[in-house]
Amino acid sequence: MSAFKKAGLFLFAFIACQQVVIAQQTTRLTNNWQFIKQDLGGVWEAIRPVGAGKPEAYPIWSKVTLPHCFNDRDAVDPDVNYYQGPGWYRTQLNINNPYINGRTLLHFEGAGQKTNVYIYDKLVGSHLGGYDEWTVDITEAVAAFKKTSVFNKQFKGKIPLEIRCDNARDLESIPSQLSDFNVYGGLYRNVNLVYQPAISIDKLYANAQLDKGLTKGWINPKITFYNPTGAKAVSGEVLVKDAAGKVVAKQTYNTQNLADSGILLGKINIAKPRLWTTDEPYLYTIEVTCNAEGQTTKNVQKIGFRSFLFADKGPFYLNGKRLLLKGTHRHEDHAGVAAAMTDSMTRAEMQLIKDMGANFIRLGHYQQSAAVLNLCDSLGILVWEEEPWCRGGLGGDVYQAQAKSMLTNMIRQHYNHPSIILWGLGNENDWPGDFPEFDKQKIRDFMSSQNALAHQLDPSRKTTIRRCDFCRDIPDVYSPTIWAGWYRGFYTDYAKFTEEEFKKVPHFFHAEWGGDSHAGRHSEEPDKALAKLVNDKNYKGVIDSTLFTGMKHIADSSDWSETYICNLFDWHLKEQEKMPWLTGTAFWTFKDFSTPIRPDNPVPYVNQKGVVERDFTKKESYYVVQSYWAVAPMAHIYGHSWPVRWGDAGEPKMVKVYSNADKAELFVNGKSQGVKAREAQNFPAAGLRWMIVYKPGKNNIKVIAWKGKAVVTDTISQIYQTEKWGKPAKVILTKITENNGIVTLQATLYDKNGIPCLDAANWVNFSLSGDGILLDDLGTAKGSRKVQAYNGRAIISIKTNGGSSVIGVRSPGLPVNFLKL
Repeated sequence: MSAFKKAGLFLFAFIACQQVVIAQQTTRLTNNWQFIKQDLGGVWEAIRPVGAGKPEAYPIWSKVTLPHCFNDRDAVDPDVNYYQGPGWYRTQLNINNPYINGRTLLHFEGAGQKTNVYIYDKLVGSHLGGYDEWTVDITEAVAAFKKTSVFNKQFKGKIPLEIRCDNARDLESIPSQLSDFNVYGGLYRNVNLVYQPAISIDKLYANAQLDKGLTKGWINPKITFYNPTGAKAVSGEVLVKDAAGKVVAKQTYNTQNLADSGILLGKINIAKPRLWTTDEPYLYTIEVTCNAEGQTTKNVQKIGFRSFLFADKGPFYLNGKRLLLKGTHRHEDHAGVAAAMTDSMTRAEMQLIKDMGANFIRLGHYQQSAAVLNLCDSLGILVWEEEPWCRGGLGGDVYQAQAKSMLTNMIRQHYNHPSIILWGLGNENDWPGDFPEFDKQKIRDFMSSQNALAHQLDPSRKTTIRRCDFCRDIPDVYSPTIWAGWYRGFYTDYAKFTEEEFKKVPHFFHAEWGGDSHAGRHSEEPDKALAKLVNDKNYKGVIDSTLFTGMKHIADSSDWSETYICNLFDWHLKEQEKMPWLTGTAFWTFKDFSTPIRPDNPVPYVNQKGVVERDFTKKESYYVVQSYWAVAPMAHIYGHSWPVRWGDAGEPKMVKVYSNADKAELFVNGKSQGVKAREAQNFPAAGLRWMIVYKPGKNNIKVIAWKGKAVVTDTISQIYQTEKWGKPAKVILTKITENNGIVTLQATLYDKNGIPCLDAANWVNFSLSGDGILLDDLGTAKGSRKVQAYNGRAIISIKTNGGSSVIGVRSPGLPVNFLKL
């Protein structure tokens, strides 16, 4: 792959393919697994004959399906540290390879973090690293086991497979345990049984280029083979098809002396290729056949043509046109399953990201599953993917060897995805703590080595890191830490901070901005202050940081309201639109995720900086982003999760509508409050805000918005409370819904006079006895048995199991309350 530099611009042409090996027969091993969350004395304990009631029957194994994570619940259990140690899986396989002299492999899409694989009692493979793909050839071990007496006598013609995963703490392994995410254990990505002929295609590297005019394309493919028997004669054909299935190019290959390095094919020209863009991610198909020893296999992949460049001290370009990268971040983590996200969960998440209007994502802080990259290719989302060298400093030879291996595997395995433009070398590598020595020069030397390795493996893309100022001159693109309005300054300082950092490096990108918000917690104060600024004296000028002098910095008062975060997002997004030199940004993060270092957060052990909760429930900030980035018409009244507002009788309150429409009309209790035009720089809510007077009790609010000929609407209902309250004196449980055996309850905090305490943020703890099951340990505001109240309330659900239960709620310093169900 070639790259060239001209007039301070980096320009790359690239064609890529999804690096998923497709064999003739692949079976996903989902069912019939058993698991035990502890170590065994040895593999023999997993395979020895067991009689009912005999001592050998213990410890007891549980039934699971894959993918499965050790920490599906305890990662967010408020009362314990999450489990870090070994766990075992076992199953029995029917193995009948249809190929003469064929190979039988186990393909692991990712397992955490150190893994040993056994066929019966024979260790057949090991792997270090929780995020890259790997395979184990079990051909000889299966053949040997079939010759034993226990094959038929004990295992009835099946092959026993045992796998030991271990996520125990290890300073000489990456990522660091100081990282702000869980280092999970288990078979949390798919495991596949693969049958292949004696020789098969391993990888296809599509070395491709576009001419400067972007009208001519060509590929110089390289094919590597899995060839354990050393076959020499191989032939095949390469077909390139457009999206309609029409063959646009083809080439044959034939060799009688196959080298270990594979085959570099000749140039394949593609006339007038249709380009891959974030709006129209056009994908071609490559089909490669392999004929050897009388058997044929086929490898089918998707490819896409695109070019990109970073301007020196300037913006980003895709296919010759400036593109503002509008991005977010993603961890592989989800309520109830932790890292073991199913394909359907992954598709749902990536579609939510695209629907929000994003065209870029940073996959933090490790190689993610092929399913994610495939979706980025097909949805049109550009990617920064990084190795898991995160925090802690720099370890010794074993540590560094693992980092090199994981960077190499990530690039080789995901080399061909058209969505990837940046390889991340590390994150927050200026963070010490894992070793007595913290030598900046040694970290620089290793970072330089990793940078060189990345360019050697893939000259077509750029390298990057985030937050390590003493290494910022090493990668091609650098992202500093800014965090205006959360960890540093006020959000109106964003432009100043960003321009200061932009001037320090040739190629700047801003990864990680935003702040925490506790879903369902809202505040009257931020918008009350904004209303005073904007409305006093009918002020219509540009709102800058000088207008905020003397204002309370709400982020420093542990407010954690959605109200404040929406204003922070709103300000950042409007500022980004008027920075012509900006390559792009990625807010942190799309979805709340578990972390072992935040036990005192409002949802314990959860980083709550997402715009959706850990179960995909959208926070209000999702719609703020969507109002700036999405193309499809949308309108959203702020406060869908804010059932009760408060204030004085007759006090004007700000109602905000987040919309990408040209104009909108607001109705309160059926009466129009006027039509307003959207102006991106008219903060807050791009001018779509109204000061209205609520009536005490229920108020119905509706917006009608127009974008061209399209019309969109949104409605909410809110109670307005004028009664003043004192400090919380009691907490009361009430049932609010019951559907399909699931009861949802609300704990509400009241003062001594029975007035709801609408700003109360007390800790609330739920407990249950009886037939039901508490639906907790989900890491969400409504799925944790210990949680800070949001506006004086907290919600939990129970699966009744058709029986009776008693649920209790307590808040420190208040009487316990019980409710019988």
